[in-house]
Amino acid sequence: MATTTTEATKTSTNGEEQQQSQNLRHQEVGHKSLLQSDDLYQYILETSVYPREPESMKELREVTAKHPWNIMTTSADEGQFLNMLIKLVNAKNTMEIGVYTGYSLLATALALPEDGKILAMDVNRENYELGLPIIEKAGVAHKIDFREGPALPVLDELVADEKNHGTYDFIFVDADKDNYINYHKRLIDLVKIGGVIGYDNTLWNGSVVAPPDAPMRKYVRYYRDFVIELNKALAADPRIEICMLPVGDGITICRRIS
Repeated sequence: MATTTTEATKTSTNGEEQQQSQNLRHQEVGHKSLLQSDDLYQYILETSVYPREPESMKELREVTAKHPWNIMTTSADEGQFLNMLIKLVNAKNTMEIGVYTGYSLLATALALPEDGKILAMDVNRENYELGLPIIEKAGVAHKIDFREGPALPVLDELVADEKNHGTYDFIFVDADKDNYINYHKRLIDLVKIGGVIGYDNTLWNGSVVAPPDAPMRKYVRYYRDFVIELNKALAADPRIEICMLPVGDGITICRRIS
């Protein structure tokens, strides 16, 4: 049976609408996923992540979802990845720059041994205290030394004392992207040889490959060049081995080798 012009137009229009709907759905759901298919990302979450997610992390994730700045949180699949990575490297003394409500912090704390430690820094204590009751209920709050304020002065103080050099097993950075290179200059002295630094958001909503004149949200455009410069600097740093992964919004794992 022949298809009329009107029917073909309707089919084309419906296809375009479905594609637009899929694109919008991806923007909404997939801000923490660079996968081209939301269904595939949902499959990962429902098959691998959510069934194994500790109850405390699930509770904190759901509390954070109600916060107006929830876009800042670590994704559930990345939280699972960090938790396993910390166990794989047998981390004990760790650091986190950028805490927000503490989802990644909780993932770290749960992975550490009972006497493990996290130096956690964030400029906003109020956000941290939103998740603190859940962290306390999980029985891991004693592992956390939270410092409110900018991280650079704390790092400078640590670097000034050579006793702190090479003492950190694992460091996770998810903070102000315009300071990532400044953080790296200091953290490379503090992490031990064989230790790991993880930099979050290194694919930055996929904007790192977008043309300069591409439409972007203001905050994405503002930090884009800083992220690109960080990626170049890490790739050229002979003191580390690196692996950039499309988990969450992109995470670059750096292993200090010298």
